[in-house]
Amino acid sequence: MDIRALQYFLTIAREGSVSAAAEVLHMTQPPLSRQLKMLEDELHTQLFFRDKNKLLLTPKGKLLQQYAQNIVRLSQQAMQDLLAPQDDIQGDISIGAAETTAVTTVISAVKTMQKTNPRTRFHFFSGNALEITKKLEEDSLDFGVVFEPTVTQQYHFLKLNHRDTWGVLMLKTSPLAAKEAISPQDLWKLPLIVSIQTVEQQDLASWMYRDFSELNIVATYNLLYNASLMVREGLGYALCLYNLFDFSDNSPLCFRPLSPAVPISLQIIWKKHRPLSNAAQYFLEVLTRQVAQMPETLSRSTDGV
Repeated sequence: MDIRALQYFLTIAREGSVSAAAEVLHMTQPPLSRQLKMLEDELHTQLFFRDKNKLLLTPKGKLLQQYAQNIVRLSQQAMQDLLAPQDDIQGDISIGAAETTAVTTVISAVKTMQKTNPRTRFHFFSGNALEITKKLEEDSLDFGVVFEPTVTQQYHFLKLNHRDTWGVLMLKTSPLAAKEAISPQDLWKLPLIVSIQTVEQQDLASWMYRDFSELNIVATYNLLYNASLMVREGLGYALCLYNLFDFSDNSPLCFRPLSPAVPISLQIIWKKHRPLSNAAQYFLEVLTRQVAQMPETLSRSTDGV
């Protein structure tokens, strides 16, 4: 199974037919069909099935597609790094990030790097820690920005000098909006909107003095924007982090921190035993210097926010 065979396979999967893929690859259809047959014979499995006039991936084909995409990408990255002059920093860097204002620290390093290395391209993926670590394991991300604690046996990590604050997103018309901070007892009987990760990992359960199965959780969310829409419609109160929305006078929403406070630290992680590209290694150096020069900050809610 060589790189070229995987590239052919990915093109067929993308185009949905051998003839269309042959046109894209500037080759005739018979040799491409033979390459696909040889790959299926080598793997002892069928990779496609026909649905009307389109080729669709089998379950094993979908699995190979995931591996092939990463293998081809890493191969291209290796060739680029090995052939490029030592001082020529270029290429793609993929970063997964939780929804947090700490990402501004990472973006600042991106901006600094692109001033001197404009041929670098950054790709951001938003998701929770479970999604980010899954993509890191698949080698489809170079770095992940996640909340502590994180299992670090398989990752290197750099702690970011930024801590977020847990709180509650609610309508300004809510009775709880009159409070400066929210206690566990305030939430025990209310309809709650909670992130999927918070439920699965029982985050905040000790602060609540309740297991999440004992609470009135009416909805879960992956990205906070969807949760904010649910709050706007009066579905419930969203447990979330501070400072991800602009709470202007025109906004119907407000945020109140938890009491006692529940700060949470962040770190950027990358996979051990996987070499970073020249561009990714240089970016890490830029970010490390910037973090060393920054004071530790804590997102705080203010009255009327």
